[in-house]
Amino acid sequence: MRKTLFITAITLASFIGQKASAQTVDIYRDSVIQLYGVIMTADSLRAIPFASVLVDKKGRGTITNNDGVFSIAVNKGETITFSCVGFKNRTILIPTKLEGNQYSVIQLMVNDTNFLPATILRARPSRAQFERDFVNAKVDDDLYETARKNTSMSQKRVILSSLPFDGREAVGASLTQQATKYYYSGQLPPMNILNPSAWRSFINSWKRGDYKSKK
Repeated sequence: MRKTLFITAITLASFIGQKASAQTVDIYRDSVIQLYGVIMTADSLRAIPFASVLVDKKGRGTITNNDGVFSIAVNKGETITFSCVGFKNRTILIPTKLEGNQYSVIQLMVNDTNFLPATILRARPSRAQFERDFVNAKVDDDLYETARKNTSMSQKRVILSSLPFDGREAVGASLTQQATKYYYSGQLPPMNILNPSAWRSFINSWKRGDYKSKK
């Protein structure tokens, strides 16, 4: 008897869950509509290409084609913003009690006037001053000259002197230091002041100017 009641309860719960899930899917399907239309100028009814159609607070949208036509899937109750450079923004609200899954609009955009600050043009006081400013004007290096300076030996030495070790170099230096320590364990390590190789490296670095102060 208990087993029969348990099976009946599980079957009933499964049926209710499937019905609720189906209702949720139906509600979601009914809330999504296809919004399409055309964006035109209000004065001459010309199509506006590449205008933006954005869904507020959703981070998604689309743009119009060359004929000002657009199409996008939205939800009922969402706010749609139409914008384009040179025109005032327009917003519409998708009706929540809309019958069907399609909604078409013809959006008219009004020109937006932007006033730029005044620009004052002044002539050079004299030809001599123009020639002086033209000759003394600083011209930025082109890409080739910039690449040549960045790959010069002096620039490489500056970068290498300030560049920290990566993981492999740091581990290698640590292992080398430990190996040297264990190699000379129990005896005095050699002094590099008497090492000809160290002196040769020091002299070469001195000739290259590695020890000059960089201002």
